[in-house]
Amino acid sequence: RLVGSEMCIRDSRHPVVEKMIDNDMFIANDTYLDNKNNRIAIITGPNMAGKSTYMRQNALIVLMAQIGSFVPVQSANIGIVDRIFTRVGASDDLASGQSTFMVEMTEVANILRNATKNSLLVLDEIGRGTSTFDGLSIAWAVIEHISNPKILGAKTLFATHYHELTELEGTISGVNNYCIAVKEQGDDIVFLRKIVKGGADKSYGIQVAKLAGVPEPVIARAKELVEELASADITAQAKEIAQMSASPQPVSYTHLRA
Repeated sequence: RLVGSEMCIRDSRHPVVEKMIDNDMFIANDTYLDNKNNRIAIITGPNMAGKSTYMRQNALIVLMAQIGSFVPVQSANIGIVDRIFTRVGASDDLASGQSTFMVEMTEVANILRNATKNSLLVLDEIGRGTSTFDGLSIAWAVIEHISNPKILGAKTLFATHYHELTELEGTISGVNNYCIAVKEQGDDIVFLRKIVKGGADKSYGIQVAKLAGVPEPVIARAKELVEELASADITAQAKEIAQMSASPQPVSYTHLRA
């Protein structure tokens, strides 16, 4: 149904990816977004777990619904969407002098300038093409901008590996955390492909690298280094900044560099 401003989808499936998977192994998922307390879904979890598939299938379902098509869901109530904006994947335009990150920022700029509260935004890994602090700060500021109903207030699926952004739930109205469920088996992981409430506390990047066949000495050294780097974790500072964001006082992002 195309009614109201809610986007309520039960047991959604990707109309193409599902056909490529044998033995009916595709996992269906639910989605709920509105223009009030559920404007932005911050989605965390490891690479290869299904975040991009989940977001793209929702965009496809919304598009198919707008043109009157049948959609691969158990049920769906999708309000009228004026436009679907996406920022996914990595690409460049070197011939015209634009790097991968410049293309990313150009697309983000277009989205922020042209989206409305009736748009659907699908944003995958904003800020990953630059330094950690710059990228996190950009992603954080983008969420603040989108979530503000006086500025934009669009329904948004926002996938990220910046776990610090999960601190925004409870401090910025309309922001909620979701993650892709995984099961750990020793040093290995099993992707459950299910979207659940809450934020992931790690990305399992080293485990994914191991699955990809990266040599064991590199994996072992990476494990040593991640333990050392974890001592410089900025999550605690992110929590403090998120609490400041909830107050009327301006936020100074330079605190991330302390």
